Amino acid sequence: MAKVGIIYWSGTGNTEKMAELIGQGAREAGAEVICKLVSAASQDELTDYDVIVLGSPSMGDEVIEESEMEPFVTAAKPSLKERRVALFGSYGWGEGDWMRSWSKDLKDVGALLVDDGLIVHETPEGESADLCVAYGKKIAAA
Repeated sequence: MAKVGIIYWSGTGNTEKMAELIGQGAREAGAEVICKLVSAASQDELTDYDVIVLGSPSMGDEVIEESEMEPFVTAAKPSLKERRVALFGSYGWGEGDWMRSWSKDLKDVGALLVDDGLIVHETPEGESADLCVAYGKKIAAA
């Protein structure tokens, strides 16, 4: 059974809802899932997970959240080399540049990305909620 660690930052609750739905999908696929806010996560626990799932909404000029998530990811980069990683996040504007940049940044340090990341406009509901659950299942199988 894969152990999936979902670590995220959420301001409005949209990314948190995505985290919950991704976790639901991973559990349905048989994975053990730990889901927590980045403020409650530690660098040490990253070694506990078979797949590390990181979530952040698009902020400012299409970047990940800068006060908690960005420092956590920066500190984690050395431990992400040759590790399976998945990314997700919500956005209210733009076209997903923050996710493309984030994916490239982690590929450049040697992370093994499940794919290029899942983005959802605003609140995940209906079809976008289903995409989150399906992404969780894909992550569990990675």
